[in-house]
Parts: sequence; C-alpha cells; structure tokens
Amino acid sequence: MNLPNRSLFLKILLWFWGTIALTAFSMIVTLILQPTGMSSQWHDTLIDTTKYAGATIVQEYERHGTQSASEYLLERSRTTHLRACLLHFDETTILGNGCLRFAHVVHAAVLKGKPEFNFKYGVAEIAVPVQGATGERYIYVTESPTSPRSAGTTNVAGVVVRCLVALLVPGLICYLLTRYLTAPILRLREASQQLATGNLNARADERMSLRRDELGSLVRDFNVMAGRLEGLVSGQRQLIYDISHELRSPLTRLNVALDIGRERKGNDQVFDQMQQDLERMNQMIERLLTLARLDVASASVPFETFNLTDLVANLVHSAGFELHERPDNITMNSREIFWVRGNAELLQSAIENVIRNAIRYNNSDEPVQVVLERMESLVQITVRDHGPGVPSESLQKIFEPFYRVASDRDRQTGGAGLGLAITERAIRMHGGKVYAENATPHGLAVYILLPSSDQTSECPFPKYEVSS
Repeated sequence: MNLPNRSLFLKILLWFWGTIALTAFSMIVTLILQPTGMSSQWHDTLIDTTKYAGATIVQEYERHGTQSASEYLLERSRTTHLRACLLHFDETTILGNGCLRFAHVVHAAVLKGKPEFNFKYGVAEIAVPVQGATGERYIYVTESPTSPRSAGTTNVAGVVVRCLVALLVPGLICYLLTRYLTAPILRLREASQQLATGNLNARADERMSLRRDELGSLVRDFNVMAGRLEGLVSGQRQLIYDISHELRSPLTRLNVALDIGRERKGNDQVFDQMQQDLERMNQMIERLLTLARLDVASASVPFETFNLTDLVANLVHSAGFELHERPDNITMNSREIFWVRGNAELLQSAIENVIRNAIRYNNSDEPVQVVLERMESLVQITVRDHGPGVPSESLQKIFEPFYRVASDRDRQTGGAGLGLAITERAIRMHGGKVYAENATPHGLAVYILLPSSDQTSECPFPKYEVSS
C-alpha cells in the first residue's frame, strides 16, 4: 500500500498516539495536583510508628555512637525504601543523606514543637520531636506513602477527577478529529445535493482542495467531475435550443408550401393530415424552446407577487371548454385565496400542462378535481383524474423530457412527453416541488407545492369553487 506523506492513515495514527500521550500527561498532572490527605486513624498510627522509629534511632545513637546508628538507619532505609534523617533540635544533621529536602517540615516541627506533615508527590514527610535519655531533644524525619491502599481510605475526589480526565481528554480529541475528517465530507455532500437539484454551478469549497490527503484529492476530483458535467449538460441544452430554433425556418417554409399546394390542388385529406403534423411539430418545437429557456435562463425570469387562486380558477374555466361534449367535468376547490411570488406566465403554463393531462386521460364519469390547500408554509395544488393511472416505476420518470408511459407511445393521446418536464422545471425554479401518486381506486393525483406569500388570506366565501 503506497501511502503519501500526509495520508489519512498517518494523520489518524499521529492523532491516536497524541491522544494517548496527552491523556497520560493529564493523568500525571491530576495525580500531582490533587489534594492529598489521610484518615485520622492512619495519621495517629503513622505518628506513633515514626516516634517509635525515632526513639530507637536516638537510643542507638546515644548508646553506641554515630557509626552504629548510621548502619541501623541505612539498613532501615534499605528495607523500607524510604529515606530518613536524624537532626539536632537546632536543625543540624546528625545522620542521613539528602536531609535538606526535609528542611521545610523539620523547621515547622521545631517551631511548633510537635509532629509535622508535608505531602509531596503522593508521599508524606513526617518530622517528630524525640527526647533522648540524656534529656537532649532531636528531630527524626522520614517518608511514608500516602496512597489510598496504604492509608486504608479511598480519595473519591481524586478518582472522580482522574475518570473525568480519562473520558474528557480522549473525547475532546476524538471530537476534533471527527470535525477535521467529516467537515469536508459534509460540505461535499451539500455540493452534491445542489448538483443533484440542477445547480450545475455547485462546487466544493476550494479551500478543502488545498488539503494534502485523500479528502483533498476527493474534493479536487469532485470539482473536476462537476465541471465536466456542467459542460456536457450545458452543451446538450444549447444543442436542443439551437436545433429547435433552426427547425422553425423549415417549418415556416413547409407551411407556405402547403398553402401553395392547397391553392393549386384544392382541398385534399392529405393536406389536412400534413397540416396536423406540421402543427404538432410546431408545438413540440415551442415546448423544446421553453424547456431550454427554463434550463439556461432561470436567473433572468422576473418574479412578482400574484393571486394564485385566480390563476388556477381561470385555467379551470378555460379547460372546461374542452369538456362541453363529454359527460365528465372539472371542479376546483379552495378555502383560501393564496398569493405566491413568481412568474405568473411560467406557473400558468406549468399548471395548465398538469390540468390538460388530467383531462386527456380522465375516462370516467367522475370529474377532474383541482384542490388548493395550505401545507404549513406551502400552497399545495392537487390535480386528480380518474383515469388508468401510471405504473409505479414510471411515477418519477413522467417528469423527464420525452418520457411517455409505454401504453401511450402509439400517440393516440398526442404529445411528446415534454409538458410535465416543463412543469417540473418551472416549479423547481420557483423553489417548489411536483410529484405524482396513483389514486385509489384508480386514477392519478399530481401534487404541486409552492412557497406561499405572506399575503395569503381567508377566502370571503365558505368555499372557493369553480365548476365548468
């Protein structure tokens, strides 16, 4: 495995050992700085033991001299692994090595004339006054461990502090490491979501691409991929726009040629069929141009606040004329007058596509239903027909350009699969969402969600209803 100098593996390894080192250092610091004490029982026992040892050393010193007392003190230190010293009451050293380290506790014992303790690094220094057989006074000083085991008690505060350090220090380091590793991933996720919603300008933060590890490489690769996608999709959109625009001129000439043919040959059924095909091609080109404009020029579309309820009501009235010879009908219900901010022309085209699709596929005696209602801060427009519905696997695809359900590809119902694609682009441009669900027991319901304007108000009538 080839690892770069700044790979995530090496960084995580360094963080791991850094966590261990910092935790160990913190534990040592808390051990040094924690309050040290001992139980009163151990305190009394330690004083009695130290006095006894001091009296023994003084007795040995007064009876057999310095040499014998030194050997006795050295043997005792070797056995207990604890240092000890014997001093005159004027604080001059008689026996022992390194006695200056006990100067503070010895001086306190001399001043007070009673046993004195000094705690340092988990060890107690005990100095006790001792009177010899001749009446001379001495100071005997020694060490004693003050661990909970030796003291017979547990320092609860110290245990709690060490446990907190053992939890908080690794926890803090893990949090920082997690932030360090996941921050670029979360920003990359945000950029990918923007890219998925159609914002082809979305890129990951350029600062993250400066990282010299695998995440930096991932960010750079993502930005390269996003740039290529933007180029490909923009080129495709421009190609559709250019082709659609260029087809208008030949279509115009074909229409002129058709009119000349009618003048020369008279009316003919073939000419009628050609006229229908030319009109269909013209409509398809117009829709392609609309789709291309929505994809490449969304920022230049002017927005204003307008009455959405009136707009939908007018569409329902207009659509009703297509049903004058059919037994079914179309109804609209709304309990409020909704205002939205957007482009009225685009939203009219988007909603009209959905309503006309519902009319086209509605094949029962029940009417097409259009309902406006509030969904928290959104306006929901529901268009429900009673036709055959759509296969579940096609519910998302019907909003894609040129997609048609397999059973409709014979074009008996007309269209080229562009109407709902225009609807999806227009609704998304307004910060909304459109989706479809099969209704029960049959039929299709299309839901359009749009952000509501603050001007939305109660309808002055019990129910805003239109029936065409």
